[in-house]
Amino acid sequence: MKNYIEFFTGFQEGFKNFGHTISIIINSLLLSFVYCMGVGLTSIFAKILNKHFLDIKSSKNRDSYWLNLNLKKKSLSDYYRQF
Repeated sequence: MKNYIEFFTGFQEGFKNFGHTISIIINSLLLSFVYCMGVGLTSIFAKILNKHFLDIKSSKNRDSYWLNLNLKKKSLSDYYRQF
């Protein structure tokens, strides 16, 4: 009887480890797929529509990437809806 209990205890541990390993593999594959589809499609549509999310054009004469808020050139309402 003791052998049966040890067998089923080991069987249960084995299935628990197997389930844990399978869940890690499946979750990694699913998350990778969802990430690639989300980021990939966003990147493709942004390139098609010529949308730049960051304005980081390099220039030798600029000290930083900060843009000055000059209200004399643009009105304040233009800064509310930038996108």
